[in-house]
Amino acid sequence: MNKALIFLICFVLGLMFSISASVQIDSVKYLPWTKYPLFKEMEKRSDSIKAANDSLTSAIRDRQKKAKELKDSVDTELRFDVSKIVRPNSPDEFKSVFHFPPVPQDWTSTCWSFSGTSFIESEIFRLTGRQVKLSEMYTVYFEYIEKVRRYVHERGELTLSGGSEIEAVLLIMKMYGAVPHEIYDGLNKVYPHFNHEDLDKGIITYLKYVKEHGLWDEEAVIASIRVILDKYIGKPPEVFDFEGRQYTPKQFVAEALNINLDDYVSAMSTLKIPFYTQGLFDVPDNWRRDSSYYNLPLDEWYGVIKSVIEKGYSVAIGGGNSEPGYYGVENLGVIPDFDIPQNYINQDSREYRIYRGTTGDDHGLHIVGYLRKGDRDWFLVKDSGSASRRGQLKGYLFFRDDYVRLKMLTLMVHKDAMQGVLEKK
Repeated sequence: MNKALIFLICFVLGLMFSISASVQIDSVKYLPWTKYPLFKEMEKRSDSIKAANDSLTSAIRDRQKKAKELKDSVDTELRFDVSKIVRPNSPDEFKSVFHFPPVPQDWTSTCWSFSGTSFIESEIFRLTGRQVKLSEMYTVYFEYIEKVRRYVHERGELTLSGGSEIEAVLLIMKMYGAVPHEIYDGLNKVYPHFNHEDLDKGIITYLKYVKEHGLWDEEAVIASIRVILDKYIGKPPEVFDFEGRQYTPKQFVAEALNINLDDYVSAMSTLKIPFYTQGLFDVPDNWRRDSSYYNLPLDEWYGVIKSVIEKGYSVAIGGGNSEPGYYGVENLGVIPDFDIPQNYINQDSREYRIYRGTTGDDHGLHIVGYLRKGDRDWFLVKDSGSASRRGQLKGYLFFRDDYVRLKMLTLMVHKDAMQGVLEKK
């Protein structure tokens, strides 16, 4: 390569270097972000509108709250003057059977379990002399399981609620056993009262999803329901210690309680089916569609209640609690004359109320005592519902004969107490 060409190449390279050295190269840096001014204005306007709406909403809520408080303070209910009723003054006046003090069911639909459990506790004492307080919620836990099982079998065609019938207590004890209350109370440990609002919502929401998507795998559905139940009322024990011995729940019933669960019968009084036959108690909470109820004429049905309590038995009953005569503040269950005159209370007036729905299967209770006062029968009723806690007795009511005859629908007793009646079948 000649010297002239080498010189030319070097000159060109040098010229390029000098040019590049003289050019400013941009560097990367962070700078404040500038919003589009219109957007700033729109954002401020939106915040202003939201603040105004929030303020208006707050004022509306305050007004609504004050209106509700005012309504609650002056709210009334249709009741009656009880001052002229010759009535019991205290549970101590009654000839009563052994029973544990009333236990509130709080915010649940489980009166059937509280009344049925109380009845069985009294029967255990009558038959064995033992005082054993049983867990109501152990039974409730497995009644939910069995109801969900039926829900799957019926592909969702079943009422979803915590309600059931008193005989469910015996059926669950046969299937799953029982446990003492001290072993399993079914309470949410962060709250000292029974509250099944979230439990029922959780179960209903899940089962609606199951129905909408056709997820009818029984084992999977039951497993999911158990998770919900365990969260809200606790996992029941599979084995436990009681009085120095270990039991499973079924062993506890068979070996510790020593009671024959097949010795109990239920009866109703309705014109729907012939008397002295067995048939269906046709209400939503009888979700098993149990057709084993003996149907008796009203006088005999009421006579069973009166005679067995006089003989030292107790009676589990179910019926209506929606009438003015069910007066928890006064601890009374009576029929005032403005409802129906006393001498008109009979099989027909009873049936009319059943047919019209003014007497319904609202509540389960336990009759634990009897008193003849004046010319009327009075019954000492153990009640887990909130109405009985508005008065002074906190879990007891005094039912007069008229209320039992007109408003109660079913009874459960030991079969020995109905021997003469059952022979008419």
